[in-house]
Amino acid sequence: VQLQASGGGLVQAGGSLRLSCTGSGRTFSGYVMGWFRQAPGKEREFVALIVWNGGSTYYADSVKGRFTIARDNAKNTVYLQMNSLKPEDTAVYYCAAGQTRATMKTYKYDYWGQGTQVTVSS
Repeated sequence: VQLQASGGGLVQAGGSLRLSCTGSGRTFSGYVMGWFRQAPGKEREFVALIVWNGGSTYYADSVKGRFTIARDNAKNTVYLQMNSLKPEDTAVYYCAAGQTRATMKTYKYDYWGQGTQVTVSS
């Protein structure tokens, strides 16, 4: 069972990136899917999540209005569209899947991707 994150890179402030996370080895259609990030020297923090059918989404206050999470269960993939990026968004971004209610708690997630680096220059 694996989650593969991609789409990170270097972008100027104000720019956009779209992250993807594709699952293999099992279907994640019944799972809550989340995105988290970790900057150097900081703890991993919640960014966004989407429930199994896409009916509800939740965002950290710091990204609300700029980031959009979506999923395509047919492709076993979750996306994070990031607009109006700021230097403080610089971090390694991780996708995660959990058989849980919607939660920001990292320990509730069962599977994690390897992370993809996002760097926003000022």
